[in-house]
Amino acid sequence: MKLKDKVAIVTGAGSGMGKAIAVLYAKEGAKVIASDINRENVQAVVDEIKAAGGQASAVVANVAKEADIENMVDVALKEYGTVDILVNNAGIMDNFVPAANVTDELWERVMSINTTGVMRAIRKVLPIFQEKQSGVIINNASIGGLYGSRAGAAYTASKHAVIGLTKNIAFQYAEFGIRCNAIAPGGVETNIGSTINNPDPFGMKKAMSGAEFNPKNGKPEEIATIALFLGSRDSDFVNGVVITADGGWTAY
Repeated sequence: MKLKDKVAIVTGAGSGMGKAIAVLYAKEGAKVIASDINRENVQAVVDEIKAAGGQASAVVANVAKEADIENMVDVALKEYGTVDILVNNAGIMDNFVPAANVTDELWERVMSINTTGVMRAIRKVLPIFQEKQSGVIINNASIGGLYGSRAGAAYTASKHAVIGLTKNIAFQYAEFGIRCNAIAPGGVETNIGSTINNPDPFGMKKAMSGAEFNPKNGKPEEIATIALFLGSRDSDFVNGVVITADGGWTAY
């Protein structure tokens, strides 16, 4: 088992990539704090893990709320005594709204979930990792954080920020035995599309202009294997890296 007795927090674990990561981590021996805004979904994931003989606890959390993030990490400490791995997976789309049409409300909502929540979770675990002189942070970014038009202005900016934060933390905290990497998925079959409501026609047309070049959509389980690699000793010398996982879409 690659993660035997490790304690891992996974946000957005109620479905999609977060669920796949939580299930795989537990299968590989981790004690998982599965966090999600949807109580029913995340409890179902925990029940599935336990039925398969794994260890997991459900925490309902809205990553846009600092108190929820504080509680999420505190539960991990109470239940399992420490934290070894943090997977920041939770995120939302932005209706493909271009810069000319983006509202402060939309901008702040996307940033609070996709970027500020990531920063706060990292901020909360860093003292734990520094004391242990070890720890792994994995941020689920997007090819939208590497290129200019895979979504609207807010989502694109939020994921670029996550990648910048990833590299900053990787370098500045490497001396403490802390690693921070990111995954940049392309098209993956998840329910993040459910966060899209009345997409902006202009923005969506621009963002989808390269969709015809996408060879295939991935499965959440395919992203989970990358998260396993980054969370395990197999990637001990990998730090500050963004792994693109898009089936070759952005290679054209």
